[in-house]
Amino acid sequence: MNWLKRLVSKKETTEERDPQQSNAYDRIGGEKTIRAVAHQFYLQMQSKQESKELLNIHRAPLSESEQKLFEFLSGWLGGPQLYQQKHGHPALRARHMPFNIDENMRDQWLACMRTAIEIEIEDKQHQQAIYTAISTLADHMRNQ
Repeated sequence: MNWLKRLVSKKETTEERDPQQSNAYDRIGGEKTIRAVAHQFYLQMQSKQESKELLNIHRAPLSESEQKLFEFLSGWLGGPQLYQQKHGHPALRARHMPFNIDENMRDQWLACMRTAIEIEIEDKQHQQAIYTAISTLADHMRNQ
């Protein structure tokens, strides 16, 4: 019944998220850090020889993909739901279905993300928590 009370007592608001919600977004530095992680991810993907295959499936300009990653991570980490506001529900698995994503592709993506997280997020515990959660998400994207 508590969920019903929360639903009924929820005030109309124009805020993009519940400020009472504890979330990684605020703890790691908000928009600035999330934007830096997305940017660093694409830098890593372009610079790592072992992620060449991953880079090849991304359409140019990469700045559009980087912006979408930033928007997704913002909401996924508890911040403003930027991706949903622009593009609707992420439906990540469906959006990635046209691409052959096997363990190798997942691992390339995770290697770039791990490096981006380690460079841009200071706290080791936050790094590990986010990497663990995003690893589960990345594994869910496999379709091969």
